[in-house]
Amino acid sequence: MQRVIAISDIHGCVDEMNELLARMKYAPTRDRLILLGDYVDRGPDSRGTVKRVMELVRDGAIALRGNHDQRLVDLAEVGDAQTIHKFLTHGGLATASSYLGETIDLSEWIAGQDVCLHNIERLRQLLNGEFADHIAFLRELPLFAEDERHLYVHAGIHPDYRDNWKSQPDHEFMYVKEAFWRKPTGLDRKVLFGHTRAVELHGVPSVWFSSDKIGIDGGCAYGQQLNGIEISNSGYAVWNVPSYRQQM
Repeated sequence: MQRVIAISDIHGCVDEMNELLARMKYAPTRDRLILLGDYVDRGPDSRGTVKRVMELVRDGAIALRGNHDQRLVDLAEVGDAQTIHKFLTHGGLATASSYLGETIDLSEWIAGQDVCLHNIERLRQLLNGEFADHIAFLRELPLFAEDERHLYVHAGIHPDYRDNWKSQPDHEFMYVKEAFWRKPTGLDRKVLFGHTRAVELHGVPSVWFSSDKIGIDGGCAYGQQLNGIEISNSGYAVWNVPSYRQQM
């Protein structure tokens, strides 16, 4: 079989992703690369990460959509109060800094409503102008991928939809947590997922294996590590790169 490489929750850590791909000797002509979403927020270079993911997809990789990717799309296209609040409180200031190319003063973004909205509007204009291709790319990303042995999703498959998992709401593909990983899936293939950090699953950032699931979010943007899993005829091989934040 073709070697499959899966990576999830890069969150602006583009340098770690490039190092991980180099260590794994990723070759687009030989390997199937599947990225499980969350390319933006929290880490140092969301803009560079999205650009790099776009390049990888052009070379044949599959990139799935994560909840943070969807939130950036919603911010650019809708910009409602709830989306702005979640963006600002879930790592979005790092994304704003990356796209605006400037250091963000936290107090100027969250202290005064008028100032906050002014800065959000500056960011939205940039996202819908110079970086409209990034938003269009993220908007069109699929929510799952599959092969004979595995299902690949960002967050998981809610057990209420196990009989017809493709019909579950988009929100579940991007957001489900305990309802998914605490219960057997009842599916005929293992589910590879990110979204829930491995330290929440078994106390350490290394890849989490269960009988029917594999959780690969190593928490790179939290100073932990970026995980990669290699699937081949001989089984699974796990790789990781320590977060550069941890080394600083």
